[in-house]
Amino acid sequence: MVRRRSGNQKTVSGTTKTSVDVLLAEKVPQLGEQGDVVRVKPGFARNYLLPQGLATIATDHNKRMVEQHRLRLEELQVSRLKDLRRQAEAIGKYSVTLEANANKDGHLYGSIVAVDIAKALRAASFAVDPDHVQLEGPLKELGMYTVKIALHAKVETAVKVWVVPVTAAAT
Repeated sequence: MVRRRSGNQKTVSGTTKTSVDVLLAEKVPQLGEQGDVVRVKPGFARNYLLPQGLATIATDHNKRMVEQHRLRLEELQVSRLKDLRRQAEAIGKYSVTLEANANKDGHLYGSIVAVDIAKALRAASFAVDPDHVQLEGPLKELGMYTVKIALHAKVETAVKVWVVPVTAAAT
């Protein structure tokens, strides 16, 4: 049913034309990311977003504060990427030597996995997690391998991994 208001405005019964701008404090699925200004119905803001702490009213002051915070985060991200690139360059110049038990044909009795490579890099004072080491599969033979290390989506390098047989301790 369509009602006429004063003037030429038409409204549908049961709805209102009002909405409110809110600033998202956290990511809200199907609404927006943290820091986004979105327009929602007042009831949704009043009954869900504001009480749950997911959003605040988008005042000019709040928008300025979010923009300043976003600029600081971007600066931190740039400096972090710079540090990661420096670390990636150092890792690229380094080679890892891992000892493993092998038969006379060079096949390992076990295998070398990302955890082993990350542990060796950590021992050399590189901040590398097993998640950063990208192996296509475990290393099962003696030899030299080039292993990709992804420190960040934008920062990758490669490290040479030498898998050598365990030397018998001199008695």
